[in-house]
Amino acid sequence: MLTGSLKGQIDRVWDAFWSGGIANPLEVIEQITYLLFVRRLDDIQTRAESKARFTGTPLERRIFPEDGGDVLRWSNFKDAEPGEMYETVSNGVFPFLRTLGAEDSTYSHHMKDARFTIPTPALLSRVVDMLDKVPMDNRDTNGDLYEYMLSKIATAGHNGQFRTPRHIIQLMVEMTAPTPKDELCDPACGTAGFLVSAGEYVRDRHPEALVDREQNRHFNESMFHGYDFDSTMLRIGSMNMLLHGVEQPDIRYRDSLSDGASDEAELYSLILANPPFAGSLDHESVARDLQQVVKTKKTELLFLALFLRLLKVGGRAAVIVPDGVLFGSTKAHKELRQTLVEEHKLDGIVKLPSGVFKPYAGVSTAILLFTKTGVGGTDDVWFYEVTADGWSLDDKRAPLLSEDKLGPRPAAPLSKDEHAKNNLPDALARWLDRDGDERKRERTEQSFCVAKADIVAGGYDLSLNRYKEVVHEEAEHRPPLEIIAELEQLEGEITQGLAELRAMLQ
Repeated sequence: MLTGSLKGQIDRVWDAFWSGGIANPLEVIEQITYLLFVRRLDDIQTRAESKARFTGTPLERRIFPEDGGDVLRWSNFKDAEPGEMYETVSNGVFPFLRTLGAEDSTYSHHMKDARFTIPTPALLSRVVDMLDKVPMDNRDTNGDLYEYMLSKIATAGHNGQFRTPRHIIQLMVEMTAPTPKDELCDPACGTAGFLVSAGEYVRDRHPEALVDREQNRHFNESMFHGYDFDSTMLRIGSMNMLLHGVEQPDIRYRDSLSDGASDEAELYSLILANPPFAGSLDHESVARDLQQVVKTKKTELLFLALFLRLLKVGGRAAVIVPDGVLFGSTKAHKELRQTLVEEHKLDGIVKLPSGVFKPYAGVSTAILLFTKTGVGGTDDVWFYEVTADGWSLDDKRAPLLSEDKLGPRPAAPLSKDEHAKNNLPDALARWLDRDGDERKRERTEQSFCVAKADIVAGGYDLSLNRYKEVVHEEAEHRPPLEIIAELEQLEGEITQGLAELRAMLQ
């Protein structure tokens, strides 16, 4: 966890960017990302040089040019005068970064279009000084630093749509329980929040796996896959993974719906995603292999078709969808829901409160959880209605509980009143018991199971409200004459009270 002083330092640098004329939070993070990458390169070469000296062998990998390259290294320019530093970074370091695109590295590939936009030597000097004080050998601090910067996207205007709330991501990761053998994919990865959270889960739950050489290689090079068609997001997402200790994630440019998935069909065992679902595409721009699954222009349905295509048989998914996917009446909506229920295993649906994505959108959403089987398997579908996620559901999205009682796995147990403010731990606990006592719950409760036969009878409608039963309190029935007498008595008391008030005022 970041200290208050480091957060304050970052806030001051952030304010300096704004006062210096850079108001786009993505641009601020992008510039900081470049500098963190330069420092990372210097650290890598420094370690390689130390190893070469210790073993008496030639340098295995030289990143910075042997002739004049030392001046471009973080360890050299960080202590220079602001003017000299600015000249070195703008006319030396950034042109050098753009030449790294041919290297076999996801990070260097995303740096080939690097632009230096920090406006003044003084601001550059402040940023470099701040970043130099962050211990880069501490993965937790690195990750927390970047997460804190990314959180500013969510408080800085329209760019917040890129960011799924971290506690919702954590809930989805906990429910799918990634393993060291999984291959994860997020086809609309943005800042790579799902991939980062899944990586942290594997580190925490399976630390022994990272000791094994082959498992470690898989974790760092072939476990995580993310696609996006925004180059800024790719750079930010890649650096987010790097600072969380993943050396070579597969983060690359791809328009997932247009390029199709024919070349990557059945490659992944787990998909975690919150794809964009605010628009539609022309039929001509939609990949043919997706049109074979569902004939539609709606992005939310196309992404679901894509997930089914990308998953291996036995692969599972937790994805966020707008409520319309669950009950939409078009042929494409119905066919896709029928496919999930009849041809695969629909595991569960978690209805989220409509304020989860405020202040940017008030749309109602749900988490859809399913397993690709190709042969059916849906038996009972588990439903849960989240009414509170730990934060206020207005535009402020302020925490309702202390930090140790937020998220799906709080550090301290919650009381009944606290559960009313944070349903996520309860949702997770009930999900893990979905094949046990959960099946016995009444449909009047916060969670319940619905038999496949009922869903088929309901026309494959998957909205929670379709199956939830409401408890009606019995009204008290009284004789009309008794009510009239009570009203007459009340009228007399009011008349007497008014008379007494007039007497007091005279």
